[in-house]
Amino acid sequence: MVLGGFVDWRGRAINGEVHGGVKATWFLHVLNVVTNVVIVPNLLNLVTYLHGTMHMGISGSTTTATNFIGATSGFALIAAFLSDSYITRARTMLLFAPFMFLGYGLLALQAYSPSLHPPPCDSKAELNNCEEVHGWNATLLYAALYMCAFGDGTMRVCLPSLGADQFDHEDPSESQRQSSFFNWYSFGISLGGFIGLILIVWLENYKGWDIGFGVCAILILLGLLVVAAGLPFYRNQVPEGSPLTRVLQVLVVAFRNRKLELPKESSRGTWTGSVGALSETNNLKFLDKACITNRGNNGAWSVCSATKVEETKSVLGVLPLFLSSIIGYMPDIIVFTFTVQQGAMTDTRLGSINVSPATLFIIPTAFQMAMLAVYDRFLVPFLRRRTGLAGGVTHLQRVGVGFVSVTLSSVIAAIVERKRKDDLEKKMSLFWLAPQFLLLGVSDVTSFTGLLEFFNSEAPRGMKSIATALFWCDLGLASLMATLLVEVVNVVTRRGQQGGWLEGASLDDGRLDLFYWVVAAVGTLGFVNYVYWAKKYSYQHNPRSVEQSVYHDSS
Repeated sequence: MVLGGFVDWRGRAINGEVHGGVKATWFLHVLNVVTNVVIVPNLLNLVTYLHGTMHMGISGSTTTATNFIGATSGFALIAAFLSDSYITRARTMLLFAPFMFLGYGLLALQAYSPSLHPPPCDSKAELNNCEEVHGWNATLLYAALYMCAFGDGTMRVCLPSLGADQFDHEDPSESQRQSSFFNWYSFGISLGGFIGLILIVWLENYKGWDIGFGVCAILILLGLLVVAAGLPFYRNQVPEGSPLTRVLQVLVVAFRNRKLELPKESSRGTWTGSVGALSETNNLKFLDKACITNRGNNGAWSVCSATKVEETKSVLGVLPLFLSSIIGYMPDIIVFTFTVQQGAMTDTRLGSINVSPATLFIIPTAFQMAMLAVYDRFLVPFLRRRTGLAGGVTHLQRVGVGFVSVTLSSVIAAIVERKRKDDLEKKMSLFWLAPQFLLLGVSDVTSFTGLLEFFNSEAPRGMKSIATALFWCDLGLASLMATLLVEVVNVVTRRGQQGGWLEGASLDDGRLDLFYWVVAAVGTLGFVNYVYWAKKYSYQHNPRSVEQSVYHDSS
């Protein structure tokens, strides 16, 4: 079977029996696990390195880490634009992801050479006497960090999009495998993070930052070599030029033709060409005027094909859900962050083992891995037989379950925090946090994976990477909104010399329990808003499974 719109790594037509499928995604899963062994622990440990080794102040080290995360999202958008418009996703990844290897290599070199970083100093005992990184050494540090961010951003958008390309979502049986791919992609993130929080954190804290960063560089290189070995098996989407330009052309032409009447023909295919891979829809009818030939002009900025119009409709159609998901996902970030801080205030002994606060991230990660495996292997097949949907439920239903679970997690967290503060003399056991950790795991299994799959599957074929970049932007904006909510609550609850609910020196001095109730209220409002837009949304692609499709065909 030959598939149109896809080529192999040499630009030749592909054969569906040779290229793509599950066998091609195994190479990508390996890279996904390996990169998250590196990414997750270093994101959590970066402030420790900047403050403890580079002697940056608390504010400077936190700002640098925040800017690093923001730069990753920005570079993701650039890589998405390039891969969708001009070069294939596999080539984009192999061209730019090596910057991540170089970045960690530079970090390892800087941590190893005494002349490239400040002299050792106890930042707690000699707070004002420690020399902060500056000059050429600071330039080297920032160059290494932003090389890592560039490579990380490239892989974030290209890897899941390339994986989705290996399955034809128009084929019901392959649509099921595509849904399973995203479940195992999320599992790979959790598995990599789990390994990294044990291995990489231990290496960096006990064997030295140079050893830790060096191992990270080697792991990234090995992962890229594995992905390169899979080149002969990938289906590669043929770039079709800038998708943003196509969207802008439709908007401009539709505005110019706003006073013209739409033809009475039922199909716009008789005007300027067939819809192609996208089905014709009846929403946003004013954009259909971009298909009207006006004054005999046939240029791209004078008349648009029906395919371009439907592509633009699909982009505009997901924007309300993109915005509402920011609010819906915000409580997840807040509860996750403060739950770990709660854990640091409890009795973290597990038998004879004393769990460090940083290692507490292993707990929700372990929950996520277990639930993802159960969800994909048992729950999805069970739901598929009853609903006829390829993923058991629709993408938006899955996301909604996650938003509900994190709101419930906020309520439980508020009750547990109140109980912890009522008896400060006796430390609460870490196991009291298990219910909210469990619900956070449910949220990530449902809302995280559901949003990623939704943006990717509903995007036009030439905008898959940009859609994945939008997903990461969704999470980034949710983080900014979470920070804003914390600041607003502190300002509102501040009374004279008394700080706000979250401004105490420790959680014992604040009112985290009351803040959790605020988060639960925001989560409820966000969920109601999300449901409103989810009900109005019309899917671009049929989510039915093969059994349901066969049934309808026979009918």
